[in-house]
Amino acid sequence: MSTVLVSPKKVIGQVAQSIPQRCRGNIVIVGSLAVGYHLLPDDDRHPVRTKDIDCVLSPRIVAVSRSQEIVQELIDAGWTHRSEGEFGNPGTTLTPTHLLPAIRLYPPDPQGWWLEFLTEPELHMQGGRNFQRVTLSSGDFGIPSFPYTSLAVFKPVPSDYGVYIARPEMMALANMLEHQTIRPDAIKGLYLTNREVKRSNKDLGRALAIAWLSEEESLDNWPPIWREGLESCFPDRWRALAAVAGNGIRALIENREDMQQATDTCTTGLLSGRNVDLTNLEATAERVLIFAVGPLEKMAT
Repeated sequence: MSTVLVSPKKVIGQVAQSIPQRCRGNIVIVGSLAVGYHLLPDDDRHPVRTKDIDCVLSPRIVAVSRSQEIVQELIDAGWTHRSEGEFGNPGTTLTPTHLLPAIRLYPPDPQGWWLEFLTEPELHMQGGRNFQRVTLSSGDFGIPSFPYTSLAVFKPVPSDYGVYIARPEMMALANMLEHQTIRPDAIKGLYLTNREVKRSNKDLGRALAIAWLSEEESLDNWPPIWREGLESCFPDRWRALAAVAGNGIRALIENREDMQQATDTCTTGLLSGRNVDLTNLEATAERVLIFAVGPLEKMAT
């Protein structure tokens, strides 16, 4: 699974300029590009390693209409569907929704990355990944949503380019809640030290990378907006979610092999070239538990 090095602000600007201006306000950039936009210096010496640019269509009510409009205009401008992989071909009206391919588009000038569309969950009780069907001239596709996507895009920050950028601390919380245990599921095709990388280790490692890149005192500011986001997105069960937000990080600390894999994903990703080792990341995990998770848990009780 190859990745490329990109400049966060440069690529976000390129993506934003390609999207119809009237639609940019409904786009929230998430993932490593969003982290880099907020937390890495704005120069070519600090690129982000990525392969896909994740764009969340928000709010969900506009996801289908906006995606049809945006994708068609991008295709008319020379963007092309990514056809590689198991779900590379468009679906039809007969394709079950959960088997539809996602909308993944390459820019006209190949850059080694592609644009992928996501949306927010339909219900705050959604479990697992769901797809929303979108019919384009090229066939049927699905826009996926995950249970905690709404948290990741809570109160996004407007960029200079018209699109919004997800807050790093909210993306960290979404990843932590997505992985309250270390699940065995591996990321197909992603290997480190000859072993497939567990999705939980990669995503929890990203949460820790966000904390490592953030100013140490800024962790004190995470609990209030975490609580605000939880109360807004999960009004009926925010206390229960707050009580388990740190479980994945604790499980990571308790398993040295998993922590090492999380460290390796960080040092080949957001923390590349920063001389971070397992001991450093464990210390970051402890700080997250003390200064961010601990106060959130107290708020819930």
